[in-house]
Amino acid sequence: MEKLEKLLDWGGSKKKIVFLGISGLFLLISLFDLIPMSFDWAWVAIVLCGTPIILEAVIGLVTEFDIKADVLVSIALIASIIIGEHFAAGEVAFIMQLGALLEDLTVEKARAGIEKLVHLTPRTGRRVILNKEEIIPAEHIRVGDILRVLPGETIPVDGVILSGQTSINQAVMTGESLPVDKGQGDEVLSGSVNQFGSFDMEAVKIEEDSSIQRMIRLVQSADASKAKIVGIADRWATWIVVTAVLSAALTWFVTGEILRAVTILVVFCPCALVLATPTAIMAAIGNATRHGFLVREGDALERLAAVKKVTFDKTGTLTYGTPGVYKVSSFLKEFSQEMVFEMAAGAELRSEHPLGKAIVLSYRYTIHKEVPDGEGFQMVPGRGVIATVKGTVVMVGSPELLFTKDIILTPKQMEEAEFSRKEGCTVVYVSVGERAVGLLALSDTLRKEVGEMILELKKTLITPVLLTGDHKNAARQIADQVHINEVYADCLPEDKMGFIEACQQKKEYVCMIGDGVNDAPALKQAYVGIAMGGIGSDIAVEAADITLVNDEIKEIPHLFKLSKKMMGTIKNNLAFSLTLNFIAIVLAMTGILNPVLGALVHNAGSFLVIINSAFLLKWRS
Repeated sequence: MEKLEKLLDWGGSKKKIVFLGISGLFLLISLFDLIPMSFDWAWVAIVLCGTPIILEAVIGLVTEFDIKADVLVSIALIASIIIGEHFAAGEVAFIMQLGALLEDLTVEKARAGIEKLVHLTPRTGRRVILNKEEIIPAEHIRVGDILRVLPGETIPVDGVILSGQTSINQAVMTGESLPVDKGQGDEVLSGSVNQFGSFDMEAVKIEEDSSIQRMIRLVQSADASKAKIVGIADRWATWIVVTAVLSAALTWFVTGEILRAVTILVVFCPCALVLATPTAIMAAIGNATRHGFLVREGDALERLAAVKKVTFDKTGTLTYGTPGVYKVSSFLKEFSQEMVFEMAAGAELRSEHPLGKAIVLSYRYTIHKEVPDGEGFQMVPGRGVIATVKGTVVMVGSPELLFTKDIILTPKQMEEAEFSRKEGCTVVYVSVGERAVGLLALSDTLRKEVGEMILELKKTLITPVLLTGDHKNAARQIADQVHINEVYADCLPEDKMGFIEACQQKKEYVCMIGDGVNDAPALKQAYVGIAMGGIGSDIAVEAADITLVNDEIKEIPHLFKLSKKMMGTIKNNLAFSLTLNFIAIVLAMTGILNPVLGALVHNAGSFLVIINSAFLLKWRS
């Protein structure tokens, strides 16, 4: 059976398209008798389209006794062939394979998200023994080993810093947009990147216990637990097969006409029923594509219609993921805010730190002047920068940096900084010469359209939730601006995934919208995952069901409304196809329909279902 399944899978969708094209051509030749021959040209469609259906039905019955729609189709095909109704058999096979092709074109694509996560795992570590360094494979690192991490290197295992000052980019684990300053006694996570200073650390968690490995397992477990929606025709297949066979047998017994019995089997074939869902999904996917969405999972829109709660990551999703200067304060009357800003930008001009770059860009954007060139630039890892601007030594950074030059901040100055931190900002102090002259508060920039988008979601009775790795103050500040009431901050990947699992246990369907590697487990676990494709990481995109290619978050409400409209169209298609089947069966029982006419009725029904679905292509709420 395995070899037979591999044979059927050979060629994939391309093979089906070719076979359908050839079969359609020869069905037309058969219908209009364009090329008279001793045999019916419909046999081409029977062989190319019908054989796979019969084989799949046999495999399902033998391996799992799984009764799907292909069982009834196979019965109708064989019965039609036995009584010589070859065109009816070929036409039914053609329609069913067309439906199967549409389903194939909407199913999950092969993805490599987990493989990319694995590639993030460091392969080696720099172990220190008796002041000598040796590079060893990461799997050879043991708890208690002393490791040295240089600037630009990825931290191989979880540990604690023993000596050194640095800034760590831990976006891979927390999604935070800004590097985090670290020093002696601070924890560091595997997979995060050391940006500036070198440091020595003690290994605490290794191999399978490390943070990056835990995240890989989270993604794998979420993928395995994610249920797939079964096609409506297959869900009803057992009932349809039993009813069809009993109706055909009863009609044959009462009338003695096998032709009527075969006609019942033909019209009972769920052609329109099979087409009802995939045609609507295909049209809705086309609509979504026009609005910037790439739908990677065939049933993602079907699932999205049932969602009642949407969880958002903050950085890169609700915000642009890049810091900017939010406020400039001056401590001295002789230094205006513009002067404080100018001196800070000059000192940071040669800095590679994201905060330094943000200060320079913000100065150019808001003040519209050239940044003065700072000479003698020096970076102090984990603390800030020192440079000479306009002949004066300028320092930009933490209170500890200023303290090295005996510059002490007053309680009032510290209080002003604390107020900015409560608003979710990162604060850097500026000193000129031997005096503290002011501070700059930096924060992530909120996307302009977020507030309106959240209000539109609430109108559709969907509850927004903020899940972020950023600290509580930054999360609360953003949430208040966009009217999100439910906020969870300081979330690691397992925290986000745990929240979604808790909702699922309460039968709440959750959609997760995120952009970073740290969002991948939650995107996988969620009933529907939507990734920001423009700014988002490849791994987040691979883990999601839907990708917002251009990051136009204002289109999110349209996607939710489209999914509900699509489900309405599917229900209308199903109601129509079932009604048409009922009428056709009555006509077949009374002898008004023969197998060929029954097949043509199915053609008409399938065509109308496709037309109804096509209206979704340009639908807009």
